Amino acid sequence: MLNRFRQFWTKVIAPIANLLLKLGVSADAVTLVGTLGVSAAALIFFPRGQIWLGVVIITCFVFSDMIDGYMARTSGTSSKWGSYLDSTLDRLGDAAIFGGLVMYYANANAGDSTLMAAVTLWALVMGATTSYARAKAESLGLKASGGLAERADRLVSVLVVGFFSDVFNLPILLEIVLWALAVASTITVIQRTLGVRKQVLADPANAGLDTPPPAEPDAKS
Repeated sequence: MLNRFRQFWTKVIAPIANLLLKLGVSADAVTLVGTLGVSAAALIFFPRGQIWLGVVIITCFVFSDMIDGYMARTSGTSSKWGSYLDSTLDRLGDAAIFGGLVMYYANANAGDSTLMAAVTLWALVMGATTSYARAKAESLGLKASGGLAERADRLVSVLVVGFFSDVFNLPILLEIVLWALAVASTITVIQRTLGVRKQVLADPANAGLDTPPPAEPDAKS
């Protein structure tokens, strides 16, 4: 859903990315700094109940996910290593955001809600599983993209709603979006799983991927 805005944001971050390239900053460095910034903000401010402040700081760093890609393409340094690093650190950043909210709801001085801590944790697990399902399918030469809740949708939803939930003192807003993400992510995992199964069943060549090779004939027979 949010991919339609990628062209717009690319134009916005282009001047920043070009400046960093002129200063000799590498795309990998931007990826690492962005992840550290996101993780620190989420794990420091969210557990304290300072949701809006955490969101503002995270937003300042989250655009690094687009900046590093633009820098790599522009400088011609795109590589498998860069792709691996970016994808892996994205998972850490996502875990920090939802993990910080789990800590918030588990904190007696902040959220103090075991149920919401569990829901947020489930949203985190299903979000990670959504990404893994796609990566595993692609490693097998299959496709497992799309669904109700892709990464960008999950990230923007929880940050935007979390900000206004805290600013207007309406915690119910954040609770609603977390419930929605937990359900939507679960459905997305099911959708991708069924999609992969459909591809396997449609192509007989894929049907025996996990089948052990036939046993050697018995010499005595």
